[in-house]
Amino acid sequence: MDRLKCEVVKDRGVVADGVNCTLNPNDIKYAVAKQENIPLQNGDNGDLTTRQVGRIGGQMGGSMVRRLIEMAQQQLVDEKEQQ
Repeated sequence: MDRLKCEVVKDRGVVADGVNCTLNPNDIKYAVAKQENIPLQNGDNGDLTTRQVGRIGGQMGGSMVRRLIEMAQQQLVDEKEQQ
């Protein structure tokens, strides 16, 4: 799921190049945070506000849901064509 999250966010052009979705898919959240000027760090981030965390995750979550729906729809079409 982390790899899908990374690919979806990169596909939307939200994050600049430099994040390798195959090697370190979890890096996407740090790239989004940097772009949003949010001081996300590895480890404890208890000092971040809910708004800040939402700005990071919101860009990823909605896009992932849309992509998963598209993938499921395509799978249904493919299955129907095989019958």
